[in-house]
Amino acid sequence: MYNLISFAGIFILMAFAWTISSDRKVINWRVILWGTVLQLVFAIFIFVIPAGSKVFLFVNDAVVKLLDSATAGTRFLFGRLALPPGTKNEMGEESLGFILAFQALPTIIFFASLMGVLYYIGVMPRLIKIFSRAFTKLMRISGAESLSVSSNIFVGVEANMTVLPYLGKMTKSELCTILAAGMSTTASSVLALYVFILQSKFPTIAGHLVSASILSATAAIVMSKIIMPETEKPETLGLEIAPYYQKESSVMEAIINNANEGVKMVVGIVALLLAFLGIVALIDFLLSGAGMRLNNILGIQMDWYLKGLLGYLFYPFTLVIGVPPSDAFEISKLIGERAVLTEVKSYQDLSALLTSNALKDPRSAVLAAYALNGFAHFASLAIFVGGTAALVPHRTKDLSSVGFRALLAATLACLMTAAVAGTFFTEGSILLGK
Repeated sequence: MYNLISFAGIFILMAFAWTISSDRKVINWRVILWGTVLQLVFAIFIFVIPAGSKVFLFVNDAVVKLLDSATAGTRFLFGRLALPPGTKNEMGEESLGFILAFQALPTIIFFASLMGVLYYIGVMPRLIKIFSRAFTKLMRISGAESLSVSSNIFVGVEANMTVLPYLGKMTKSELCTILAAGMSTTASSVLALYVFILQSKFPTIAGHLVSASILSATAAIVMSKIIMPETEKPETLGLEIAPYYQKESSVMEAIINNANEGVKMVVGIVALLLAFLGIVALIDFLLSGAGMRLNNILGIQMDWYLKGLLGYLFYPFTLVIGVPPSDAFEISKLIGERAVLTEVKSYQDLSALLTSNALKDPRSAVLAAYALNGFAHFASLAIFVGGTAALVPHRTKDLSSVGFRALLAATLACLMTAAVAGTFFTEGSILLGK
C-alpha cells in the first residue's frame, strides 16, 4: 500500500508545483514526461534489476573504502578524537564518541582533493557530458542548463563554472533550474560527511546518497520547469556544449588547490552551523515560552519549537511520499529542520532516531535519507545565489528574483526523489539498508 502511495506522491508533488507555477499555460510537458520516466527507469535499474543492485552495492563499497582512506589523515592529526564511536587505535585507546569537527568534517578536504584529481585526468568531464547529453536530447532543454545540472551531481556551487561563458545570457527559467539543481543535489565532498554520520546505523547509506543525487538532478529539472517554465528561447536550446574548465598545470597543483577549497568549505559549514544553531535556539526560547502559555490557555499539547512548527508544515508532504503515519511527524520534523539548520543537523538527528530505535518502520529511515539529501535550505539559497551572482554580477537582480522559487523547486525535488525510492521499497530489497 505504501509503495502505491509513494508512486501517487510523485504526481501529487508535481500537481502542487503546478499550483504555484509562474505560468501554468506554457509548461513543457516533454520535460515533465521524460524527467519522470528517467527517474523511474534509473530506480528500476538500481533497486529491481539484479545487475543494477550489484552496481549499487559496488558504488557503496567504493565510497566506504574511500572514506576509510580519508580518515587516515584525521587519525594522524587528531588521535583519539578522530576515532569513530566503538573503535580503538593501534595503542588500544578507545574512541571518545562521535565528534563532528574531528571525525566527519575533515573528510571533506580529502574528497575535494580527489575530485580535483578526477577532473585533472578527465574522468569527471566525461561523466558530466554523458548526463548532459541525455538531459539535452531527451528533455529538449538547453545545453547550458543540462551541463550545469549534470555537474551538480558531483560538485557544489562551483558547478556553474562549467557554463561560465553562457551564464550571463541565460533565461530566468534556466537560472531557476541551475539554482534548483544545486540545492537539490549533494556535492561528493560533502556526501562523505553524511556517510560518516549514518554508516554505522545504515550500512548502505553511501549507495543511497549517490543514487539520490542522480535522481534529484532529474527531479530538479522537472520541478523547476513546472514552477518557472520557459517563456523565452535559450541560446543553447537543444545544443550540446563542452564543459568550461581551467585545468591545473599538474596533479599536485590540482590536489593543493582543491584541498584549499575543501578547507574553505569546512569553514563555511562550521560558520553556518554555529550561526544558525544559535539563532534557532534563540527563536525556540521565544516561541516555546509563548507557546506553553497558549497551550495552557487553550488546553492543548502543541510543539512550539521551530522544528516542531515546520514539522506540522511538512507533515502532509511526508505522508504523500509514503512515510507510515506512525513515523511521519518525526520525519517531517527532520525535513523542516533541514530548511533552517542545514541537512547536516537533520542527518545527525536521523542517526539519533536510528540509534534509539525511535522509528517504528524501516521504510521511514530510507525515505528520510532520500528526502534530506540536498542543500535545500535558506543558508544554501544565499550561498548559491551569491556565488552565482559573483560570476555574473549584472544578473544579480534576476538571480535574486528566482531564488525563492528555486528553493521551492529543490525542496519538492528532494521529496520527489524520496517518493521514487518509496515506490520500489520492499522488505527484501537493498533499499532496506541491511
